[in-house]
Amino acid sequence: MQDPQLLQEGLSLMAFGMGFVFVFLTVLVVATTLMSSLVSRLTPAPAPTESGSREAGAADDHDGELMAVISAALHRYRRRR
Repeated sequence: MQDPQLLQEGLSLMAFGMGFVFVFLTVLVVATTLMSSLVSRLTPAPAPTESGSREAGAADDHDGELMAVISAALHRYRRRR
C-alpha cells in the first residue's frame, strides 16, 4: 500500500472506533439515567418515624458515653508521654 492510502485507512479506522465509543457511552449514560428515574419512582417512600423524641434521647446518651471514652483515652495517652 502507498503511504497516503495507508494514512487514509488509519484515519477512517480511528474515526470509526472513536465514533463507536462515543455512541456506546452516550447510550450508557441515557440508559443509566432512565434506570435511575425508574427505580426512584418504583421504590416506596420511607415510613415516617413516630418516636422522634426517644431517638434524640438515645443519641444524647451515646454521645455522652462516646465523649467519656474519648476523654479517658486522651488522658491515658497524655499520661504515658
